[in-house]
Amino acid sequence: MTSAAQRRLNRMSRWLEKPSFALTPSQWLLRKNVDLYARFFFPKEPGAAFEQDRLAVRTGDAEQFVPALWCGPNAPPEAPSDDRRVLLYFHGGGYTIGGPDTHKHLLARYARIAGVDGLLVDYRLAPEHPFPAAFDDAVIAYRALLERGWRGDQIALAGDSAGGGIALALLSHLLTAGAEKPACLMALSPLTDLTGGGASWTANEATELMLPKSWLARAVKATLAGADPKDPRISPLFAEFPDPPPCLFQAASGEILVDDSRRMVAKLRDAGGEAALEETPDVMHVWQLHMGQSPEADAAIDSGAAFLARRLKG
Repeated sequence: MTSAAQRRLNRMSRWLEKPSFALTPSQWLLRKNVDLYARFFFPKEPGAAFEQDRLAVRTGDAEQFVPALWCGPNAPPEAPSDDRRVLLYFHGGGYTIGGPDTHKHLLARYARIAGVDGLLVDYRLAPEHPFPAAFDDAVIAYRALLERGWRGDQIALAGDSAGGGIALALLSHLLTAGAEKPACLMALSPLTDLTGGGASWTANEATELMLPKSWLARAVKATLAGADPKDPRISPLFAEFPDPPPCLFQAASGEILVDDSRRMVAKLRDAGGEAALEETPDVMHVWQLHMGQSPEADAAIDSGAAFLARRLKG
């Protein structure tokens, strides 16, 4: 049975967050509103430490970089060591909103429970930076960790919503390119098909508590800027995953994106991978952001952190 706390959060999501997404025409303005909302309404992780970083790589004479934020109970490692592990996380927000202000405490919670270092990638957002900017930044971030001396088996990929799609697209890129494979991947309600081809896109419209289809369609249009929505760098459902590492998916059973997870899990299993999907009823999209405010959020985080700790153990 859904807790009273979660039911209250569901009402707030349906009657406050969802209309705000639908009625704010500017992605830039919505970005500012969401950052402010997160500052006052998203819970904080007690004792968390945050430190800025600059993940840079060089290709010939050119340097490419992406800003990032270390999030967790400990100071970030000066250099990788055999006893350190890193959770490379990509925030959600339809490729147009979100960032450190919205997700740093969630990542700090995962880092503490799983006993790892959390690194939140502050990738470029559309419409200022349309596809493939976010994907390119993800590749830079992973490559920068390898060049600093981290091994692939010391790195977990994770993300929520659009960030889950970024993590999966990055994973496909690494596997098909023969790069060092990460230890595992965790995706929270990921956006994996920008064509909107999942049955739940229509079937769950009445039970969707947070994401208005009108806003998501605007965000997708601004992000693609004319690109093919089936490009595997942004719709990983159409990507290849040779020999994938273990993957965990979590999604709300009533959200419009739940089929993005179901179909992705089936694809990974068909590729011979170990992929699990945990569906939770009567919660909103990425309910984990409400850690400490409902037992459903805490249970999902505990399960995800246990998966990460198990797959990242030395």
